[in-house]
Amino acid sequence: MSSLEHLIARAEALLGRLEAVLPHPLTDPDWSASIAYRYRKRGGSGVLEPVRQVGHIRLTDLKEVEPQKERLVRNTAQFVAGKPANNVLLTGARGTGKSSLIKACLNQFSGQGLRLIEVDKADLVDLPDLVDRVAARPERFIVYCDDLSFDEGEPGYKALKSILDGSVSQASDNVLIYATSNRRHLLPEYMKDNLSYTHTEDGEVHPGEVIEEKISLSERFGLWVSFYPFTQAEYLAIVAQWLRHFGVDEAGIVAARQDSLVWALERGSRSGRVAYQFARDHAGRA
Repeated sequence: MSSLEHLIARAEALLGRLEAVLPHPLTDPDWSASIAYRYRKRGGSGVLEPVRQVGHIRLTDLKEVEPQKERLVRNTAQFVAGKPANNVLLTGARGTGKSSLIKACLNQFSGQGLRLIEVDKADLVDLPDLVDRVAARPERFIVYCDDLSFDEGEPGYKALKSILDGSVSQASDNVLIYATSNRRHLLPEYMKDNLSYTHTEDGEVHPGEVIEEKISLSERFGLWVSFYPFTQAEYLAIVAQWLRHFGVDEAGIVAARQDSLVWALERGSRSGRVAYQFARDHAGRA
């Protein structure tokens, strides 16, 4: 091999390594592979990966959240029918069914063309590119952000705020954003923020710029769905539902009542998640 050929071979090898690490444009996945996808960063490039095992939770599995279920199902039904619908922020107590309700809606409406793309908070900066990629698709897409909250100055905050309502280009008609959070306003709130309030002579109180900024993102979601801690009776009803789901008979459900209360006491919570975890443990042992 001559010195020129050797130089060309080394240059080609170098280009090959560079191509592997340089960012690439987002490409379409196999849209027939799944009803749900994850957006992930691989070597600096965004990739849409099909979710091979989608959770099979159904709307009928979710108890004691009927008002929240009705609002989210109605909004999603409007969306898949091509009618106006809102971006949704689901907030409230942990383990009360926020994420499960979104997954159940996906399973309910997937036959009508609904698809879900899960995006981590750290990757929200790529949200405009993701929206552009699916804009021409015939399906209806929910961009799903779980357990969403921001610290001051995070780049994903501005990207989400712009795509919701504020950028020159808006999200296409076949994309909605569904987010869950334990924080109503998605940003940490401090005592010092109250110092920005102003008071008028007649006693009115007006929030300052700091407060306005903290609520400006959450108010861009057109629909707020709030979840609350469960009472003991509601917790027991959810336990019974999941025990039936796992094949426990009615006598077994009654017998498990006291154990389920002890389980919740040990966990310090009567959430739907705790009820589900108890039912799995109890049904597995039984």
